[in-house]
Amino acid sequence: MPVTDHIRSKLSQVPHRPGVYLHKDRFGTVIYVGKARDLRRRVAQYFQNSRRMGWDLKFNALVEAIHDFDCHVVKSDAEAVLLEGKLIKEFHPRFNVSFRDDKRFLLLKVNLSDPIPRFTLTRLRLDDNARYFGPFANGGAVRRTLNLVRHKFNLRGCRPLTPVAGDYKHCLYGHLKVCTAPCIGNVSHEQYLMQVTAACDFLDGQCDEMASDLEAQMRKAAAAQDFEQAAQLRDLLKDLQRTTEKTEKFERVPYKLPVAINPESDLRELARVLGLKQPPKRIEGFDISNISGTFAVASLVSFWQGRPDRVNYRRFKIKTVTGQDDFACMAETIQRRYSRLKKEVAKEIAKGELLRPIISPDAPLPDLQALDAGEEAPESRPTNAFDAIFHDAAVRDELTAPWVPKTPSATRLPDLILIDGGRGQLNAACAELAKLGLNQIPIIGLAKEFEEIYRPSQATPLRLGLDHPAVKLLQRVRDESHRVANSYSAQLRLRKISESLLDEFPGIGDARKQALLKRFGSIHRLRLATVEQIAEVPGFGGKSAQELKDFLTSRTERPATS
Repeated sequence: MPVTDHIRSKLSQVPHRPGVYLHKDRFGTVIYVGKARDLRRRVAQYFQNSRRMGWDLKFNALVEAIHDFDCHVVKSDAEAVLLEGKLIKEFHPRFNVSFRDDKRFLLLKVNLSDPIPRFTLTRLRLDDNARYFGPFANGGAVRRTLNLVRHKFNLRGCRPLTPVAGDYKHCLYGHLKVCTAPCIGNVSHEQYLMQVTAACDFLDGQCDEMASDLEAQMRKAAAAQDFEQAAQLRDLLKDLQRTTEKTEKFERVPYKLPVAINPESDLRELARVLGLKQPPKRIEGFDISNISGTFAVASLVSFWQGRPDRVNYRRFKIKTVTGQDDFACMAETIQRRYSRLKKEVAKEIAKGELLRPIISPDAPLPDLQALDAGEEAPESRPTNAFDAIFHDAAVRDELTAPWVPKTPSATRLPDLILIDGGRGQLNAACAELAKLGLNQIPIIGLAKEFEEIYRPSQATPLRLGLDHPAVKLLQRVRDESHRVANSYSAQLRLRKISESLLDEFPGIGDARKQALLKRFGSIHRLRLATVEQIAEVPGFGGKSAQELKDFLTSRTERPATS
């Protein structure tokens, strides 16, 4: 594809710094995530004519699909690796191969409350009061550094969590003077705990003395022309620096990284095209999902400042509609959602928490947008939304201070409602809002085929184009509501299939059925269980377990034959 003015303009703003880049297609979907030591040089390579003339079909297909890109600046190449892995697991880009599995980066773990603490390698951070170091981008470096730490501080490296003194009378690590052997009483528990604490301080970065010592030994070996020893010391020094280097931890962020580089700009553009007085802070999106009128559900997703606010997501089972009627399903969902929300707001007003006139059909809506306690003035807010993924602002030179939008603690009505659908769904939702006296809330519909925006007061839909930032923002809200609705409908279908299959087994009651599901979790796992494992479930013996196993085997789905 030819390089557009938009891409050329963004390339000129990309810094020569390490970071991560995301390529997106024309629908705003992330199709590739990569890292680079020099972002501008790396990203520019994708748009060079000489690269596209090669025989790499995958690369050519990727370049043809690129419609836009975003960049994230980090401190070091190690941080770029960590963030790249997290984003690939989060977005599952179709052109990425590495990091798509569920494998995580290595962590160092030590539990100081163990009888004899030891350092171990793990990939999962648990809430078990243990100390964790990492994650580390280079697994080999952390393993070699751990070996160095064990030798320096004389720490144990044996596997048992609590060694038995009688089994370790001849401790090999102890004889080699690598470990002080607390398991056989060579040192007291307090003395060994001091060694472990010193090692923790070392891994926290207090290793300048050892780094200086290793560098001095390296220079001495080089001067003596012992280049093999000097190379080993050089590699060990690099491993030490990689392991103790301060890196940001990207496993836990308050929200998924937005596809847009500046959600605030998208909100301002959305307010402009819709004629709103100010950018909508709270956007609520609705979608309906069903299969031929069965398992009808609805989803509500909430976006705060252009970012998903998952705490306020809601799911609805459709109760009053029979058959396939998306308009009636939408009307029921809107009525249930905002009748409840109206009562909650009125309850908070009655408690004096909102200090606003109570909502009534004849009264204007309360202005809840000014009630966000502790919110900064708009003029003082940073504009770079990506900085919110970082934790420490002091180490971010030449970058805007991080800002994570603070969600309001008080219940508030949305500033904009987005309906997935065209004129019919929108009219059904508007009718229910009018009945509740909430027709002052801005509401629009977004039709999929041409991404047309339907407005209650306009006869013709609004077409802004797929590249418009306001459309991309609405697409993110709509796609998220679609995902939540479909996943909930699929969950109900699987649950119904599981329940009906067990109900067909003769003589089974609710207690035994619940015991089976509690023990195995799903029908699929129950099928894989042995007769002995089923017999361990309360209420089942050997005979009944065999009968259930035969029943599940006879109900196994077989592929259709032509």
